[in-house]
Amino acid sequence: MTKNNLTTVTEFVLVGFTDHPEWEIPLFLVFLIFYLITILGNMGMVILIQVNVQLHTPMYFFLSHLSVMDACYTSVITPQILSTLATGKTVIAFSHCAAQFFFFTFCASTECFLLAVMAYDRYVAISNPLLYTVAMSPRKRWSLVVGAYMCGLSGSIQRTTCTFSLSFCEDNKINFFFCDLPPLLKLACSDTTNAEIIIVLFGNFVILVNALIILISYLLIIKTVMKMKSSGGRGKTFSTCVSHITAVALFFGTLTFMYIRSGSGKSLEEDKVVSVFYTVVIPMLNPLIYSLRNKDVKAAFRKITNRLQVSQSV
Repeated sequence: MTKNNLTTVTEFVLVGFTDHPEWEIPLFLVFLIFYLITILGNMGMVILIQVNVQLHTPMYFFLSHLSVMDACYTSVITPQILSTLATGKTVIAFSHCAAQFFFFTFCASTECFLLAVMAYDRYVAISNPLLYTVAMSPRKRWSLVVGAYMCGLSGSIQRTTCTFSLSFCEDNKINFFFCDLPPLLKLACSDTTNAEIIIVLFGNFVILVNALIILISYLLIIKTVMKMKSSGGRGKTFSTCVSHITAVALFFGTLTFMYIRSGSGKSLEEDKVVSVFYTVVIPMLNPLIYSLRNKDVKAAFRKITNRLQVSQSV
């Protein structure tokens, strides 16, 4: 069939939840709780870092930007899911779908680069602690963060342009919770070969390059730590990296499972579960990971809590 004989799609229908209507209310409550915890946790982390002078260091500067990305990341997806579950309205306009895809891709790509920047930051802090704040000057911090944002933006523009320049005809049912790449490519009625090659190559490039930067940074960290004479000093130094390693393992692990594994081994139901994990659960877990294992953050939180208690008692 030729393109002229087909009806161009102007809206999509998200049918990710229609198979289990009896789950709509429980799922709405679960996603709402997760979303509120995510926003409160990440924005609370940003505020805590801003108001506490002890946290005005390069490490927490990067962490505050990671928290902002996590809050934005989940806000692109979760409100759409909540709206679908609450109202039963599954229709999403073509332009809205493209916008959601763009911002989702931007946040995901930027988070990849931020995690790589944070790994480099840990290497600088451990390899040269006396000159850490000098090496990570405010100007360099902003350069790294702006670079992460710009790389995320360029990747998002490229992936969105390639995806939505395809033709979508007649079949407009997305068997997913939101406008993600795999289900969109399945709906395209034009040849997706060139677009898939560009999108997949660039997506894999972003994941693999950042994973390589993180790996090299930690190999250098291990090399530096092993040179320390005190075993207690080695453990204490490396413990500062545990939170970041956990966040990296969760985020890159799910992205790899979702986008890099071979198509033959893919299952749509598995993709749905994984997508919920990295768009809803991980952004909620990150502030918990960085606060529960971080003495500075816990001390800053206790300090703020004590101040509030004193002000209320006066």
